[in-house]
Amino acid sequence: MGLKNLKQLTPFIKEAFQQTLLVAKFLCGIHVTNSYICTFALTQGPSMLPTFNLTGDLVLAERLSTRFEKMQRGDVVLVRSLENPRKIVIKRLMGMGGDTVRYVVDHANNGIEHTIVVPDGHVWIEGDNKFNTNDSRKFGPVPCGLVQGRVFWIVWPPEDFGSVGREVQ
Repeated sequence: MGLKNLKQLTPFIKEAFQQTLLVAKFLCGIHVTNSYICTFALTQGPSMLPTFNLTGDLVLAERLSTRFEKMQRGDVVLVRSLENPRKIVIKRLMGMGGDTVRYVVDHANNGIEHTIVVPDGHVWIEGDNKFNTNDSRKFGPVPCGLVQGRVFWIVWPPEDFGSVGREVQ
């Protein structure tokens, strides 16, 4: 009796296995896409005003430029935070290895300028809102290995839908 019931269940078991395999392939595809090709990110906070909203924008970032070292000055990039490695921050790439960067230490007080040569294998990142951002002016050049992707499209809110340029808006 048990063997007969098993034969009746065989088509259902095969179908369940095939559907499970299909779902597993789909999830693997999502993982590979998110890890190596492109990903969504949510912006928050004032550091990238006026490029992104204070309340947050949903953006799309591609990961190929960082893998093949095709980043350019002015790109908005995702960077693993030096202060909290669990966080990803969004900043504008202002200088690359070998570039000389001039920056104002404290815009609010005296406006003293400093000059630095960005070491090879590092980048200089700054927020668009110079008065309220933690960036390379605070913690120095960032290793290129911490750059996670290049933001190229604003997905949400609908009124801001479109590409992200290399210039501060």
